Amino acid sequence: MTKSVLLVGVGGQGTILASKLLTIGLMESGYDVRMSEIHGMSQRGGSVSSQVRYGDKVYSPVIEKGGADILVSFEKMEALRWLEYLKDNGKIIVNDYQINSMPILNGKAEYKGNEISEELLRVGAKLINASKSAIELGNPKTMNIILLGSLVKSMNLEHIDWNQIISDNVKKEFVDINIEAFKVGMNLVKGE
Repeated sequence: MTKSVLLVGVGGQGTILASKLLTIGLMESGYDVRMSEIHGMSQRGGSVSSQVRYGDKVYSPVIEKGGADILVSFEKMEALRWLEYLKDNGKIIVNDYQINSMPILNGKAEYKGNEISEELLRVGAKLINASKSAIELGNPKTMNIILLGSLVKSMNLEHIDWNQIISDNVKKEFVDINIEAFKVGMNLVKGE
């Protein structure tokens, strides 16, 4: 059976790295995996999405609307933008974090963070503060690995040697903190 994972965020949040680590781990575990990524103006804070599909045999990386088993959003508004891709019984993990777009920064639009959070909770989202946890760890850039840990726990993929995957694919000086970040992420969704 094929599973579909949709990771979304804003340029610079590490969405692509998290999806690449996920893909490598799944492939090394014997799954057939397809990955697709879209960098919409990602270097300017634009939307970034990555679609990962895995199973015994996968023919396409593309996730149709209503087809994602899990949506992992690195930013709250991005979660709302991509919500229609989630299956009716799908899981959603959202980093309880806000990034203001240019219209908001210019005063032409308003970021209604509380309303967004309420809507996400209404549809069953698990809001976690991965950004705060990353800062507490001592490196805000580990937020993406924290979310990867939460994803792995939520999808019951703990049997894969994620410590080795991280060790093999992250710069040597950042391996230990990323392994710690991964564990923090798994603990944020314990008992799910």
